[in-house]
Amino acid sequence: MSAPALEERIRADVKSGHKPFFVTATVGTTSSNAIDPLPAIGRICRESGLWLHVDAAMSGTAALCPELRHIQDGVEHADSYSFNPHKWMFTNFDCDCFWVKTRKDLIDALSILPEYLRNEATSSGAVIDYRDWHVPLGRRFRALKLWFVIRHYGVEGLRHHVRRHVELARMFASWIREDDRFELAARAPLNLVCFRHRGGDPANEELLKKLNASGKLYLTHTKLGGRYTLRMSIGQTHTEERHVRAAWELIQRYSPT
Repeated sequence: MSAPALEERIRADVKSGHKPFFVTATVGTTSSNAIDPLPAIGRICRESGLWLHVDAAMSGTAALCPELRHIQDGVEHADSYSFNPHKWMFTNFDCDCFWVKTRKDLIDALSILPEYLRNEATSSGAVIDYRDWHVPLGRRFRALKLWFVIRHYGVEGLRHHVRRHVELARMFASWIREDDRFELAARAPLNLVCFRHRGGDPANEELLKKLNASGKLYLTHTKLGGRYTLRMSIGQTHTEERHVRAAWELIQRYSPT
């Protein structure tokens, strides 16, 4: 997101008689792992009285490692924040972690209290009714599986895997840079590497089909700057260097000369 463009859009909306109220900034976009400038966006939202939500769906897991927490500089400006442990924290689908700076704002917006839900525990404040934190009345007990993951690995175990995945992604990115047939399509700050063959969109589409048809690896694609781009995401629990090397060897084998 461009902070100047955000300011311009807010001014245009206000001038048109609209009332902007919500901004979502992203820490690690799905397509390319791009990271929005949270400090600048946070300042704009604060000055304009807008709710700022930070979506760190996959990349938020990286903040387990102190040396990677810079990706979330400015998150203190957020009114709400979420990330998904099922994407890079080894937790079975689905599991989302959600924080809100002032829970009263959320509860006031979502709480519905018909007579059949009234009870002494709620009235006295003895319990927190999470039904008031989201749209559905009921919710599954997702926290238990996350608790087991945290107990199994511990913080150092989780950090080990995150660091290893980032290291493997950087290794893969270095191989891309060293091969004249390929180019990086975006920066690779964490565990996602976006790359493409220099032969153009048809060559990349054909390469992706061959690789996925082999049954030995699975890549996805996106479009960056209007160009077909391949995505190598390294985040599975048991992924090791030998797997990444085998993937690169296969990519080279199937690539156009």
